[in-house]
Amino acid sequence: MFDYCRLYVGQPLSLPQVLRQLEQLDYRRVDEVANPGDIALRGGILDVFPATFESPLRLELDGNRVASMRSFNPKTLETLDRHAMVVILPRRVHVRPSVELPFEAFLDLREGDHAVHLDHGIGRYIGRATIEGGRGTQEALILEYADGDRLYVPMDQLHLVQKYVAFGARTPALHKLGGAAWARAKAKAYAGAWTYAKSLLDLQAKRTALPGHAFAKDHAWQRRFEADFPHRETPDQAQASAEIKRDMEQPRPMDRLLLGDVGYGKTEVAMRAAFKAVTGGKQVAVLVPTTILAYQHHRTFIKRFEGFPVQVEMLSRFASDAEQRRIVEALGQGRCDVVVGTHRLLSPDVRFKDLGLLVIDEEQRFGVKDKEHLKQWRTQVDVLALSATPIPRTLYLALVGARDFSLVATPPENRHPIETHVVEGDEAALRPWLLRELSRGGQVYVVHNRVYNIHQVARRLGDAVPEATIGVAHGQMMEAELEQVVMAFLDGKLQVLVTTTIIESGMDIPNANTLVVRDADAFGLADLYQLRGRVGRSDRRAWAYLMVKHLNALSAQARKRLEAMEEHVSLGSGFKIAMEDLKIRGAGNLLGVEQSGHVSAVGFDLYCRLLREAVGRLKEDRTTPAMGHHR
Repeated sequence: MFDYCRLYVGQPLSLPQVLRQLEQLDYRRVDEVANPGDIALRGGILDVFPATFESPLRLELDGNRVASMRSFNPKTLETLDRHAMVVILPRRVHVRPSVELPFEAFLDLREGDHAVHLDHGIGRYIGRATIEGGRGTQEALILEYADGDRLYVPMDQLHLVQKYVAFGARTPALHKLGGAAWARAKAKAYAGAWTYAKSLLDLQAKRTALPGHAFAKDHAWQRRFEADFPHRETPDQAQASAEIKRDMEQPRPMDRLLLGDVGYGKTEVAMRAAFKAVTGGKQVAVLVPTTILAYQHHRTFIKRFEGFPVQVEMLSRFASDAEQRRIVEALGQGRCDVVVGTHRLLSPDVRFKDLGLLVIDEEQRFGVKDKEHLKQWRTQVDVLALSATPIPRTLYLALVGARDFSLVATPPENRHPIETHVVEGDEAALRPWLLRELSRGGQVYVVHNRVYNIHQVARRLGDAVPEATIGVAHGQMMEAELEQVVMAFLDGKLQVLVTTTIIESGMDIPNANTLVVRDADAFGLADLYQLRGRVGRSDRRAWAYLMVKHLNALSAQARKRLEAMEEHVSLGSGFKIAMEDLKIRGAGNLLGVEQSGHVSAVGFDLYCRLLREAVGRLKEDRTTPAMGHHR
């Protein structure tokens, strides 16, 4: 059985019963829904904000039946989308993982979509109908199969239907009702899933068999450090922190993924783990992809660790050669407790006296060579990887239970969705957007990811908006010059920063709430999402403009990426963006050619279920002692 609540239009519904079910899934009663996990009841209207949705749902009842379900904007109450059926997952699904997550919780089934029936195979969803059955009149889905045959699926059998997703442009052939092809496809897919699950668990078993350092339970200093957090701790932060510290207390190396949207408090969770490692007599390395992120993390760590005997240093291009030599020497002698750095930390001359924890922020931003180096570290120390938009493979392994992960899904207070538009234009088109932001005393990012002509872009922008003070930042600048520009923008002395993707991770400036990305069609989906995360970090309304030269000339994949950005604008969209990225990239990149064939044959959701089943059975077999043939 799944640990979820399924609701559909026409469903007989007892309000007390569904409220009890939602409360068992850790949902809480409030006056007005605002955050994932909220429920509110007024008369015959039930509002619920599902944990995996970007906006709340409103259920309107006609007597004891669900008359309609719609997503709505909690501020304006306008309807965003209408739903025939929804699946509500537990509020806390988790630089309970055993719950079987139905993929349909992340993808809506709409008319014309291909769907998979567990017993009959791939059909096409063409609508709903009212049918007479043993339980009286009820709603049913209509699935069309080969030769025009139709299957009517009563609403109480919806658990047998999933949306068909195989990734890439392939359109599946419809199965024939009563044919043998579907049974063969399922059997082959399960055999492939079993083989793949075994290889995944073999790797996991090798890691868990390695000796590691078991940290002690929390003590008074840890509790004091966590109590000093200047903001209100979210339930997700507390849960994730507890899971990570529990891993650290085990006598094997930790390898945990922390998923959380931009600005949702992953850094605080990482700092709690770092503090536990340091007070346990170990050193901590925080590996980040950019010098700017290293600079900001360094400042954050120093401020947060103030009042405790913890030495925090930064190793990046912002540090002079002499400073780098001093820090490297301090690491080797144990005089530095925490070091925040870029890939410079992976250089051969960097040696730690007693490294206990490695935190990796946005691991997908590192190159192949760096990742090979990190594989060696994973066998020796506890590793905590942080990501807002995990690479599809990482997300996939977490979903099927083959990698430990925690999820921070509660948004900060008083945050607003970022209004996102895909537009044509040049520097002159930017003028009204920039003036609007400048008129309220705000700041603007203009992303141009080509160094050779970035200063020309800044000059043309200056001609179009002479009222603005403009600076330029890119990764090829001299350290002192780059630091000076970044500091000027941080301090509000610059109103507009024309920059490359060097600001993609780490720039946390609440006063910057307009973003323009030039040639947005050239960026990957995760990159666009990270860039958009640089704005909307305060209680002010934020705008993101994704500029292209010609909308009609976009490639199919670029169009999908930009449409996904326009569609997923609400708080907490990172998880859905990762799922969209997973769809666009294709299953071949994710699983290899052999497994992608099985995914295409049965659909990704069913393949995930088969793989989860295989992972679960293999884990059970490996933990159950051999009992012979005696009963």
